[in-house]
Amino acid sequence: MTDTVDRLGNWGRWGPDDERGTLNLITDETCARALAEARTGRCVSLAKPIEPASMMGGPFAPPGPPSPPVQQAMLYTGTPPMGLAEVLVVTPHNPGLTHLDALVHIPVDGHVYPGRPLAEAVTPTGVRHGSTTAFADGVLTRGVLLDLAPGDRLPPAYPVTGADLDAAEQRSGHRLEPGDALVVRGGWNFSRDPANPMPGMTVDAVAWMRQRDISVYAGDIGDAHPSVDPQVPLPLHMIGLARLGMPLIDGAEVEELAEVCAELGRYAFLLSIAPPRLRGATGVPVNPQAIF
Repeated sequence: MTDTVDRLGNWGRWGPDDERGTLNLITDETCARALAEARTGRCVSLAKPIEPASMMGGPFAPPGPPSPPVQQAMLYTGTPPMGLAEVLVVTPHNPGLTHLDALVHIPVDGHVYPGRPLAEAVTPTGVRHGSTTAFADGVLTRGVLLDLAPGDRLPPAYPVTGADLDAAEQRSGHRLEPGDALVVRGGWNFSRDPANPMPGMTVDAVAWMRQRDISVYAGDIGDAHPSVDPQVPLPLHMIGLARLGMPLIDGAEVEELAEVCAELGRYAFLLSIAPPRLRGATGVPVNPQAIF
């Protein structure tokens, strides 16, 4: 990692044993600011709808490529059935599933946030440091949508910079404050098409997030194309998650949110993130709620 990348980090900022990262920036004042945005009770989900794929052959049948984010095998109880149930096999980091990355998800140079050796943080028996355990109480903060391409979408492989975020922030009429969640719209659905690569965040954009002390990132776009900076091919994950300790909501669905923001003429809202209280995992499905 370069010196520039190292200077962006938060390792040691909240102590050597910290597992919350930038969630520490969400103070009582931040929450009060967030609650003030909930004026009408109108609610918009930022999660993609999921249709579970049937697991033919039983609940432990291996997934076939490409693996669906959720697989379902039906179970029956009683004869005739007195109740219905199923086994769900969830792949948390599947790009087709809106999920919250834990800080341990991406190691850098053999370490995870905030500098713990990977072998110490993750053992054969599970994750011991930086897991989804830190999300057990949920997250409540102010969210601000920055629409990078109103009414359109960003060009393929577009490298988003801090200047792009500045311009979108000015259009929104809201300045992001320490502890706020940044929600980004690029106008894209996930794609692995090499002829039509997705746009994404550069190191410069992540540095902007560090300067503003963003607590959580959510968006329909993620990392810049690896060709932008081969030394840091995953800026959001290698710096934002691993160095800053900033949890990432991957695969957010933001089209309806953008429509509601434009309709109401305001781009700030109460953001509620309440994942399952699943301990010791590297990521967890989540249904973030924007409340106006």
